[in-house]
Amino acid sequence: ESFNNVKQWLQEIDRYASENVNKLLVGNKCDLTTKKVVDYTTAKEFADSLGIPFLETSAKNATNVEQSFMTMAAEIKKRMGPGATAGGAEKSNVKIQSTPVKQSSGGCC
Repeated sequence: ESFNNVKQWLQEIDRYASENVNKLLVGNKCDLTTKKVVDYTTAKEFADSLGIPFLETSAKNATNVEQSFMTMAAEIKKRMGPGATAGGAEKSNVKIQSTPVKQSSGGCC
Protein backbone atom coordinates (compact mmCIF):
# COMPACT_ATOMS: atom_id res chain seq x y z
CA GLU A 1 0.00 0.00 0.00
CA SER A 2 2.80 2.45 0.85
CA PHE A 3 4.49 1.90 -2.51
CA ASN A 4 1.26 2.93 -4.26
CA ASN A 5 1.36 6.24 -2.37
CA VAL A 6 4.95 7.12 -3.31
CA LYS A 7 3.95 9.08 -6.43
CA GLN A 8 1.53 11.20 -4.41
CA TRP A 9 4.13 11.80 -1.69
CA LEU A 10 6.69 12.85 -4.28
CA GLN A 11 4.18 15.32 -5.74
CA GLU A 12 3.69 16.75 -2.26
CA ILE A 13 7.45 17.07 -1.85
CA ASP A 14 7.73 18.86 -5.18
CA ARG A 15 4.86 21.13 -4.22
CA TYR A 16 5.97 22.12 -0.72
CA ALA A 17 9.71 21.48 -0.38
CA SER A 18 12.58 23.60 -1.57
CA GLU A 19 13.50 23.37 -5.22
CA ASN A 20 15.98 20.57 -5.93
CA VAL A 21 15.44 18.94 -2.53
CA ASN A 22 17.16 15.57 -2.27
CA LYS A 23 15.01 12.45 -2.32
CA LEU A 24 15.74 8.84 -1.46
CA LEU A 25 13.37 5.90 -1.93
CA VAL A 26 13.73 3.42 0.92
CA GLY A 27 12.08 0.03 1.00
CA ASN A 28 11.80 -1.27 4.54
CA LYS A 29 11.53 -4.70 6.17
CA CYS A 30 13.77 -6.34 3.57
CA ASP A 31 14.36 -9.12 6.11
CA LEU A 32 10.80 -10.38 5.50
CA THR A 33 11.60 -11.91 2.11
CA THR A 34 8.64 -14.29 2.11
CA LYS A 35 6.19 -11.46 2.78
CA LYS A 36 7.68 -9.06 0.23
CA VAL A 37 4.98 -7.14 -1.66
CA VAL A 38 7.19 -5.02 -3.95
CA ASP A 39 10.18 -6.75 -5.48
CA TYR A 40 13.57 -5.05 -5.64
CA THR A 41 13.58 -4.70 -9.44
CA THR A 42 10.22 -2.91 -9.53
CA ALA A 43 11.22 -0.43 -6.83
CA LYS A 44 14.70 0.11 -8.30
CA GLU A 45 13.31 0.77 -11.80
CA PHE A 46 10.79 3.21 -10.33
CA ALA A 47 13.51 5.08 -8.43
CA ASP A 48 15.75 5.10 -11.51
CA SER A 49 12.92 6.55 -13.62
CA LEU A 50 12.73 9.43 -11.13
CA GLY A 51 16.50 9.81 -10.89
CA ILE A 52 16.62 9.09 -7.16
CA PRO A 53 18.64 6.51 -5.23
CA PHE A 54 16.96 3.38 -3.85
CA LEU A 55 17.88 1.20 -0.89
CA GLU A 56 16.18 -1.68 0.87
CA THR A 57 16.52 -1.60 4.65
CA SER A 58 15.73 -3.63 7.72
CA ALA A 59 15.67 -2.05 11.15
CA LYS A 60 15.38 -5.53 12.64
CA ASN A 61 18.80 -6.67 11.43
CA ALA A 62 20.27 -3.21 10.69
CA THR A 63 20.58 -3.79 6.94
CA ASN A 64 21.36 -0.52 5.12
CA VAL A 65 19.98 1.66 7.93
CA GLU A 66 23.19 3.63 8.33
CA GLN A 67 23.80 3.41 4.58
CA SER A 68 20.50 5.19 3.88
CA PHE A 69 21.63 8.16 5.99
CA MET A 70 25.08 8.11 4.41
CA THR A 71 23.55 8.00 0.92
CA MET A 72 21.33 10.98 1.66
CA ALA A 73 24.24 12.92 3.17
CA ALA A 74 26.39 12.18 0.12
CA GLU A 75 23.60 13.28 -2.23
CA ILE A 76 23.15 16.55 -0.32
CA LYS A 77 26.89 17.16 -0.30
CA LYS A 78 27.04 16.51 -4.05
CA ARG A 79 24.15 18.93 -4.67
CA MET A 80 25.60 21.64 -2.46
CA GLY A 81 29.02 21.43 -4.09
CA PRO A 82 32.42 21.89 -2.50
CA GLY A 83 32.63 24.56 0.17
CA ALA A 84 28.89 25.30 0.12
CA THR A 85 27.07 26.15 3.32
CA ALA A 86 23.41 26.40 4.22
CA GLY A 87 21.79 29.47 2.73
CA GLY A 88 24.96 30.36 0.86
CA ALA A 89 26.29 32.17 3.91
CA GLU A 90 29.96 32.41 4.71
CA LYS A 91 31.46 29.62 6.74
CA SER A 92 30.51 29.96 10.38
CA ASN A 93 32.32 28.54 13.35
CA VAL A 94 30.75 27.53 16.62
CA LYS A 95 32.93 27.60 19.70
CA ILE A 96 31.89 25.57 22.69
CA GLN A 97 33.58 26.40 25.96
CA SER A 98 33.00 25.12 29.42
CA THR A 99 32.64 27.70 32.13
CA PRO A 100 33.33 26.63 35.70
CA VAL A 101 30.36 26.90 38.01
CA LYS A 102 31.00 28.99 41.11
CA GLN A 103 30.40 27.06 44.26
CA SER A 104 28.13 28.82 46.72
CA SER A 105 29.37 29.27 50.26
CA GLY A 106 26.29 27.63 51.67
CA GLY A 107 23.00 28.94 52.88
CA CYS A 108 20.12 30.00 50.75
CA CYS A 109 20.73 33.76 50.69
